[in-house]
Amino acid sequence: MPDLITRLHPAVVHFPIAFLLLSSGAGLLYLYWRPRPELRILTWWPMALGWIGGGLAVLSGLLAQSNLPPQPPYGAILNWHIGTGLAMLVVYGDLLYRRWLWQMRRTRRMEKSPGVGSHGTPPQDWLDEPGARLWVTGLLLLGAALVVASGWNGGRLVYEWGVNVARP
Repeated sequence: MPDLITRLHPAVVHFPIAFLLLSSGAGLLYLYWRPRPELRILTWWPMALGWIGGGLAVLSGLLAQSNLPPQPPYGAILNWHIGTGLAMLVVYGDLLYRRWLWQMRRTRRMEKSPGVGSHGTPPQDWLDEPGARLWVTGLLLLGAALVVASGWNGGRLVYEWGVNVARP
């Protein structure tokens, strides 16, 4: 069973990396290039899938870590890898949670006053909310940077130190 755990982490990490970077890129394109519905979909769906996959990657990585020595020479890199992976989950989880809260508030407002308000058509998505633009931009950039940092340090653990690499 421990061998399966150490092989599970490298098998699942690629999906959240791809989904979360796609999500950040699509969100930034939506905000600063063209607010197209396709880009809005490519922001939120891959983010949700990447966040779930990221949770599985973090869990499998923490379980795989249990086979490592207590004070390895690569401990600082390992700690950065773990820290950036956990921070990445927090950042993208925060984005998903804030969007969910925004949708719930919007639904309640629409139920109370179903017509068009005094300020025109309400925004269709949290990405369209003028007050959220800078905040969302910062979180998308931070999230992408954390994905890259975590992946980079994970690659260093494998290719420089041979961590959890099967020996012939």
